[in-house]
Amino acid sequence: MTEKRLFSIPLLVVAGLALPHRATAQFPLPNYKQIATIAIPGGLASFDISWVDSANGRYYLADRTATKGTGRIDVIDTRQNTFLYSIPQTKGEVGFAGNTGSGATSGPNGVVAIPYLNQLYVGDGDSTVKVVDLTAKAIIASIHTGGLFRADELAYDPLDHIVMIGNPNDSPPYLTLISTDTQTVLGKIFYPSSQTGLEQPVWDGQIRRFLISVPATAVQYGGVDAIDPVAMAITNHFTTFCSPAGLALGPLQRVMTSCGQEIDARSGRYLNNSLTLSIPIGGDEIWFNPGDNRYYFGSANVAVVDAETSLPLGYLALGVPTHSIAVDSQTNSIFVPATGIGVEVFMQTGP
Repeated sequence: MTEKRLFSIPLLVVAGLALPHRATAQFPLPNYKQIATIAIPGGLASFDISWVDSANGRYYLADRTATKGTGRIDVIDTRQNTFLYSIPQTKGEVGFAGNTGSGATSGPNGVVAIPYLNQLYVGDGDSTVKVVDLTAKAIIASIHTGGLFRADELAYDPLDHIVMIGNPNDSPPYLTLISTDTQTVLGKIFYPSSQTGLEQPVWDGQIRRFLISVPATAVQYGGVDAIDPVAMAITNHFTTFCSPAGLALGPLQRVMTSCGQEIDARSGRYLNNSLTLSIPIGGDEIWFNPGDNRYYFGSANVAVVDAETSLPLGYLALGVPTHSIAVDSQTNSIFVPATGIGVEVFMQTGP
């Protein structure tokens, strides 16, 4: 196993700001309607990240449940909008940390599907990554990342068969690179102890880099780091004048942050002025949907932004807080988990 420690932030790229766009929408979108509410057996008490596998019509939700030791992955059919099953299926199987009373040790957390393997990789509260076999509907491996706290959000590099996951609550926080061929840890990248948290990563196949949100600290702005998964090194740091959490890769190498600031993944050039996004934005998870070319922000009100123009269109008034969102690009159905309710499904029903 290789470990690489980061002692200083590498190349800072601070390009000139583009002329700001004018915000055009500050209102609920009337052409989006709630079309279903999917109840979760046993209720939905606590949850984290969700993922849609559009090709196979499946939605996966990291469900921490209400108690320690009972965490699970809820599986929903995105075509029929129906609950299918949870993993694990019985109490005697290997499971997830559940709700421990602390976000630093609860799980499951991040989830990503790898369809050609028919597997999920899931971050858990005990600093492990659980490998879920979707045929067996069971956890088949547990990979320890070496920390004391949760393994959180993750992304998958299909070119090199590598998963990258963050341990944001350990001191120092760090990233772990895992081979999906051997299910072993390849190496780690450590951040300074002053860094508080690591957030949503995405894979960018064009530049062959992971991109990850790095929140602001008391002494520096937040930003987006580019990670070479083979060299296991940070190759760029793009400063943002905000503290990003959610992150999504849109068209033409545009990267949208949860605070509304958009950058070019290749250069770090600013593509908009986040202050002009005058609709409620935020969230741990942002989803870019190629089906309608829009960004969806997992926040108290789901902000909707046109990915072609980077202009806000409006928001979905949920009535309940959320931080997790995923969209099926085949149907453009939007899946939003809600505590005490289940998974609410929205769709655009008019122009």
